[in-house]
Amino acid sequence: MPTEQDHSIVITGASRGIGRRIAQTFACETDYALLLIARTKSDLQDTKTLCSKVGDNEIAIAAVDASDSKAVQNIKLPSGFPDPKIIINNAGSYLLKNLEKTTPEEFAQQIQANLYSAVNTTNRFLKDLKNKDHALIVNICSEGALVGLEDSGAYSASKHALLGYTRSLRKELIDTEIGVTAINLGQTQSTSWEGSLIDRDLLIDPDDVAQIILNLTLLSPRTVVEEMLVKPQHGRVPPM
Repeated sequence: MPTEQDHSIVITGASRGIGRRIAQTFACETDYALLLIARTKSDLQDTKTLCSKVGDNEIAIAAVDASDSKAVQNIKLPSGFPDPKIIINNAGSYLLKNLEKTTPEEFAQQIQANLYSAVNTTNRFLKDLKNKDHALIVNICSEGALVGLEDSGAYSASKHALLGYTRSLRKELIDTEIGVTAINLGQTQSTSWEGSLIDRDLLIDPDDVAQIILNLTLLSPRTVVEEMLVKPQHGRVPPM
């Protein structure tokens, strides 16, 4: 019977923030091999080092921009590295800017980072997931995918697109053994808040996000969480 060591987990945006915490949690709590994807190799190496301190998982890194479809398609797994069973599409970026002042280039960048990163990564590894008895795709969406955000409209629009993609992917894969989950996150402690005056102690703990995803992977093949909304306990944190 296959064990966790016979499978791997793909985590995008794994070089810092939420993605790094997700990687650390899976390294600590499971035996899955980890494929960590992000743009900056040095930061990925730091994540790999942190994961190695809490587990003995096989770990590979791929320093590519997940929004670049050709770069993602060219990712090669190391010899003997297990095929992916789980994809966690966490890569993205946040633009704090109202729509009137958002340039076309900035708008396109938000779509590339927050939609195409997930599309490209899923397309690269979907065939591997289809060969598994039970697989899972988790897309980190946003509360901004459910409502408009007056201070970050391009971000909200891109996350609306990601949620629409996730819902469509779920329908396409409903007759397979691949579950698809959208996690709509409210304000979460991450590097996106660097330089802001927001009270980080009131934001969602990224370790909670990692634990939620870990729990999703423990569900039986008979069950999938299609969508969930995760928010700070006391509501939206000012001044955002």
